[in-house]
Amino acid sequence: MIDGQHLLLFSGSIHYPRSTPQMWPSLISKAKQGGIDVIQTYVFWNLHEPQQGQYDFSGSRDIVRFIREVQAHGLYVCLRIGPFIESEWTYGGLPFWLHDVPGIVFRSDNGPFKFHMQKWVRKVVNMMKSEKLYASQEGPIILSQIENEYQRIESAFNGKGSRYVQWAAGLAVGLQTGVPWIMCSQQDAPDPVINTCNGFECGVKFEGPNSPNKPSLWTENWTSFVQRYGEEPFIRSAADIAFHVALFVAKNGTYVNYYMYHGGTNFGRTAAANVITSYYDQAPLDEYGLIRQPLWGHLKELHAAIKLCKVPLLAGSYETSSLGHLQIAYVFKGKSGKCAAFLVNNDNTSNARVRFQNISFELPSMSISILPDCKNVAFNTAKVSTQYNTRSRTVKYKFDSMERWEEFNEPIPIFSNTLLKANALLDHMSTTKDTSDYLWYTVSFQHESDAEAELSVVSNAHVVHAFVNGAYKGYAHGGKHNFALENPIELKNGTNHITLLSVMVGFPNSGAYLERKTAGIRSVRIQNRYLNNYQWGYQTVFDAPGGNDPLALNLGSMGKGEVWVNGKSIGRYWVSIHTPQQRPSQTWYNIPRSFLKPEENQLVLVEEEYGDPLGITLDSVSITKDAKY
Repeated sequence: MIDGQHLLLFSGSIHYPRSTPQMWPSLISKAKQGGIDVIQTYVFWNLHEPQQGQYDFSGSRDIVRFIREVQAHGLYVCLRIGPFIESEWTYGGLPFWLHDVPGIVFRSDNGPFKFHMQKWVRKVVNMMKSEKLYASQEGPIILSQIENEYQRIESAFNGKGSRYVQWAAGLAVGLQTGVPWIMCSQQDAPDPVINTCNGFECGVKFEGPNSPNKPSLWTENWTSFVQRYGEEPFIRSAADIAFHVALFVAKNGTYVNYYMYHGGTNFGRTAAANVITSYYDQAPLDEYGLIRQPLWGHLKELHAAIKLCKVPLLAGSYETSSLGHLQIAYVFKGKSGKCAAFLVNNDNTSNARVRFQNISFELPSMSISILPDCKNVAFNTAKVSTQYNTRSRTVKYKFDSMERWEEFNEPIPIFSNTLLKANALLDHMSTTKDTSDYLWYTVSFQHESDAEAELSVVSNAHVVHAFVNGAYKGYAHGGKHNFALENPIELKNGTNHITLLSVMVGFPNSGAYLERKTAGIRSVRIQNRYLNNYQWGYQTVFDAPGGNDPLALNLGSMGKGEVWVNGKSIGRYWVSIHTPQQRPSQTWYNIPRSFLKPEENQLVLVEEEYGDPLGITLDSVSITKDAKY
């Protein structure tokens, strides 16, 4: 209820740092055209306070500018403060400096954590209040979220988990924003905080509000799913998404948020462990902000059909009736005589012919027909009339000239010139403190003769590279668990230098006791019993292509590393690791046009493997224009 009016709201997640300020107006406008009423976003604590007490709200971090842009388009905002957000964002959005606070236990009834969490949440709320952005101040923010999917780990903290939930709810309500607070996936959210649902099928699995005076809210309807390196993209059909939205509304749901409506790009080192740089590219608006059909258009038609029913939906009586073994009618009747119905066929193999109010209806398998007047079908979730479109790329620039590239080699460190020495293998995360993906480990020792040996390294980071006396000896990679690099090496008579490069591809972002998680090299063993040159980086310059189409860097010829354009990281790449279908999880990497100058743009790549920069191209991205919007 807003300004005394009951509302049925469709929401879309658009995260401000996963795009650019120049993209925000177009993204929000396309969402509004698609029937979206609310824009939902997290607040990214580690982006805004990377060092304790040092805040940054500039550029793509300008959350106030983003919210004002939403307001300018006449839409509402759901602000998910967290401050733990998960979101496939490194360290779940928590700044790594929290890890070094003495005695801290994240997300528990723990004094140090509650002190810093309260300080940050208060700062965000006070910022919103000072800018008059809450609906109680005639601003666009109608909902705020505290914590995130906590019930999944609550039992790990025993009684301290439930006490923390009570404390977090009390903190939020006590800030007196004048708008409701929510906790997603928290069935026991304390009054007056609203419990909400996340998932693919909340119309099926949601237990409902835990109090009769709370609305039924779906905060994350997953339009796709997070993709990690080595995995295929998850494709969810427009018909399936529409079915579950209609079912949720038929069961008295009044707010549905698409996660994501626009996924965007994990620029820089912001992606969580092994998450690809492209984020939720299968959403209604793709990574570049282009409309993806038929999903965008089918959902637009769904929203329009449901809103034709809003009078009896929001103010009428409610009843259900059986239409068959797997068929059911949800009927809403208003006081003025208006009637709306949702006819559901739950049979996933066969169509069904049913009679409803003495009228015969054909229901396709696994579909819902929406009848705004209880007589005529305005929309069926399985009947996709929107034409498909296709995304294509056109090469605009080839980086195939050896003369245009400059190559750099990273010096391989040895023990005598290291800055930090220890008697044990140090934890990668605690040592780098999220300032770098890379940590060198090196040891020097004496050997009495030339010999062949076996090098065995065990790590629980993501990648390890090995060097012996400055020569590259290969690498290995793994996932969540320990993995091993085992290579033959050659030792010489005298001093030998073993140097290992540990690599993280993002920090973990979920689970209980996140502050206890470690990574890095765990053991090194050398047993007695071909040399390659190692390139580290490349640099070149290029002019920006004309036009307004989005641009992407084709890195299909490269291995693994990170890319910068004019000093701005467009993210990590890992082309050499393949999916089960033997292709890279991601080949093209988004370069926002706002990152570019007309001429002399600097392109820098850090390449860990044996990539060929001469195969790189800069492509424009477009979609077919024959799609029906």
